[in-house]
Amino acid sequence: MNRSVSRIAIVRLSALGDIVNTAVVLQIIHNHYPDSLIDWYVEEAFAPILVGHPLIHEVIALPIKKIKKQKNFSLLNTTIRSLRTRNPYDQIIDAQGLLKSAIVASLLPGPVHGFDRKSARESIASWFYQTTSTIAYDVNVIKRNVMVITQALSIPYSDALIEEKAPLFPVNSSYQKEPKIALVIGASWPSKCYPKEQFALLCDLLPLPCHLIWGNEDEYQNAQWIAQHSKNAVITERMSLSQLVTFIAGCDLTIGNDTGPTHMAWAMNRPSITLFGPTTQRMIYPTAINIGIKSPSIVDIYHIDRNDFSINEIPPETISIKVLELLC
Repeated sequence: MNRSVSRIAIVRLSALGDIVNTAVVLQIIHNHYPDSLIDWYVEEAFAPILVGHPLIHEVIALPIKKIKKQKNFSLLNTTIRSLRTRNPYDQIIDAQGLLKSAIVASLLPGPVHGFDRKSARESIASWFYQTTSTIAYDVNVIKRNVMVITQALSIPYSDALIEEKAPLFPVNSSYQKEPKIALVIGASWPSKCYPKEQFALLCDLLPLPCHLIWGNEDEYQNAQWIAQHSKNAVITERMSLSQLVTFIAGCDLTIGNDTGPTHMAWAMNRPSITLFGPTTQRMIYPTAINIGIKSPSIVDIYHIDRNDFSINEIPPETISIKVLELLC
């Protein structure tokens, strides 16, 4: 790849946590190819967390969910034409490994790299790539994200690329660090959510004010219940993605379910505890300040059981002990 004129496309459409965990590659690419231009293709709902990032040349927000929900074939045709008429890339990388991401990548002009048939989350995606990487599906997801991209760009991989990262997202001028703990109470599936009753008990065990982060009406109702049943809980205002990054960067600790806002703490080099029920700790990159607590259930990562509510079995006292260890 020509270091001075290289153009790179990253296709990572969703979801928020996966986008957050993939963003570490921006620093890695920039350090190896400082003159490269990196475009990122993403579903429009998640684009705001990437817009304005200093290492991204252009964020291309795609209305995939809208097309699917509305069955809007006119918008589909417009989107396909816009992808096909982009300027050519030296390398296009599908870092998601789904059929939808593979199709988006294949519509762009340039060679496409992705996971091979045995490594992709949806094996059919591999049909759309010119070159592939073999990376076992049970490997830590952040390592998988980095490895598929570094292999595509001939960048030597080491764990230090991840472990020595700077904070992944810029913070805005309202950045304030004050003693507080963020509690991320929602997630994409009910079985990934720690019960509100146990969150309320947890708040009363913790030494700092607990700020409840919510993103929809159901989560707001749960936040109200927790605040009514704990003297140590505070409901935050609803925040944009960029505001949320800044808020979490200013917290002493973030505790939450396996979901995007919890992963932001790792991204910003801030302490975190992630709670796991139907998913596993391969979803985080553990460090001295970023840990996971898993419920007793056994998880088959190839066939996730969304009816596994074993997260309910994690005692608040177990979490509070880890909090005190991280805050000391």
